[in-house]
Amino acid sequence: MRMHIREAFAVAVDALRANKLRAVLTSIGVIIGSASIVLVVTVALTSQRFVISRIEAMGSNLVWAEMIKTPEKAQPLSFQITPADMEAAKAEIPDAVVVAGFDDLPMAVVVHGQTRPVRLIGVTDGYQQIRRLIILRGRYFDAADMQSRSKVCIITKDLAEKVFGVENPVGRELHMGELTFTVIGVFQERAETFGLSELQKESVIIPFSLIKYYTGTEVLNTLQVQTSGPDKVAIVARQLNRLLKSRHPSEANYDVQTLVAILATARTIAMALRIVLIVIAFIALLISGIGIMNIMLVTVKERTREIGIRKAIGAAQREIMWQFLIEAFLISGGGAVIGILIGVGIPVLVQQVLPGNLRVPISGMSVIVAFLVSCSTGLFFGWLPAKQAAVLEPIESLRYE
Repeated sequence: MRMHIREAFAVAVDALRANKLRAVLTSIGVIIGSASIVLVVTVALTSQRFVISRIEAMGSNLVWAEMIKTPEKAQPLSFQITPADMEAAKAEIPDAVVVAGFDDLPMAVVVHGQTRPVRLIGVTDGYQQIRRLIILRGRYFDAADMQSRSKVCIITKDLAEKVFGVENPVGRELHMGELTFTVIGVFQERAETFGLSELQKESVIIPFSLIKYYTGTEVLNTLQVQTSGPDKVAIVARQLNRLLKSRHPSEANYDVQTLVAILATARTIAMALRIVLIVIAFIALLISGIGIMNIMLVTVKERTREIGIRKAIGAAQREIMWQFLIEAFLISGGGAVIGILIGVGIPVLVQQVLPGNLRVPISGMSVIVAFLVSCSTGLFFGWLPAKQAAVLEPIESLRYE
């Protein structure tokens, strides 16, 4: 049996060598299909990781609460979230690792004679641990800044460019109406939130003790809680909601939110996209398989006399069948290997021009699936021509011109 397979393999290789151009053209569809599977999975994984990393950078284990405001009437002060609620959350929620809060006000700065709206945000201790802002110049607030009423601030990169141009803003004064602050740092968000968070493109952050002094009230617009892990988010959200309800009048309502739902939606969309793209790649392989079958049928027709000679000198049906199956396997398998190398090579080359924090993962499973599916496609569509060649009658084959 081993001798027969070895002989069939040698005959198949000789046949492919005799028709190199045809073999190469037939394998192009397999090459495209195999490369598509690897590239599709790579692109899907990269996009999924990128989107999820951006969401998680905002805080996948983050819970935040806001008072629900009704436009019909002003909310009593007793409804507002306060620093006392923040301290209670620290003490009463076991899985709360960091608790912080902020209050914000719409303000304006004058730039080159024009008034520009900015967001003034007063933050408590722990805010930087949760948001992990990137300090581009200068420094973040220290303990003395947070406890005293030092008129210091940090500003966004966009605001620094608008107000100070190319000059270093650290140590310079920023005027907002009647308020004047000394800039001690320039920052940007670790993950772009596109204005959907409290941080806008042009924002100014000051210590909460300072904004409390200006507004005359000690309230928090938003209370943030960072949990010990994403699996604790749902529990902490319920505990925080109960805590706020217990500390305020029953008429007060609070909106407690997390990023878990957004993360789940992002993963679902990424999976759906991956499935659609893989189906398209499989269609490409299906078309290539039909091409292999057509070429193999033509090959059988052209080599009818050769098959008759082989059968006349003693070749069995299974040997003829093995010969054509091996030809189909070599075409599909060779195309699969080349396609996989292309599918792996493109991400490796693209990685060189991507930002350092964005990695392109190559799925080993996609490589294995691409090879197995490509080879299976070749064998499946090569079986009919091989079967047709195997059942040819020797006498009729020898008469064929």
